[in-house]
Amino acid sequence: MGKEAAEDQNHSSLSYRPELREKVIDAIANTMDLYGVNHSFGQLYGIMYFEDQPMTLEEMKTSMNMSKSNMSYAVRSLTESQMIYKLEEKRERQDLYLAETNFFTTFQNFFGAKLQREIDVMQESLREVIPELSEIILARTTPPEEREEALRDLHKLQHAEQYYQWLQGFVDQLRDGVFYKDAPHESD
Repeated sequence: MGKEAAEDQNHSSLSYRPELREKVIDAIANTMDLYGVNHSFGQLYGIMYFEDQPMTLEEMKTSMNMSKSNMSYAVRSLTESQMIYKLEEKRERQDLYLAETNFFTTFQNFFGAKLQREIDVMQESLREVIPELSEIILARTTPPEEREEALRDLHKLQHAEQYYQWLQGFVDQLRDGVFYKDAPHESD
């Protein structure tokens, strides 16, 4: 291959790499959208995923062409789900943020938090409702049809309780990394 052809191929691959990154960034955003994360938040995570250095809010805002308030909300959401981290250090008095790039860790953090929220909400409701249903069932003044309905509801909710106990064990194992013992590490 001649020098010009090699230079031309090198130049075209350099100009094509950003397009390839953009495809992955869009795929990340679309995937996160499936799980209820705002599409633009997914794009921000995708951009930060490819950054080799921390970014300020201003840099993110410029990169995403978003308003400061939307950017702050996106950063707060991604920080809460531990997909990005606020660093202790600052650049020119501005906070710095860095993306978590290990997909095993992001899966663990994201789904662990979402599932834990579901467990907490449902268990709180079950703890409140089950005793009240039991009172309805045991009350002498409860009509037979109402007692039967309450008993059916109670059985369903007891099954739900078992599910959420199981799910809590799953989340605990997820957080403990049990499912990742055989997972490849970044250095592999």
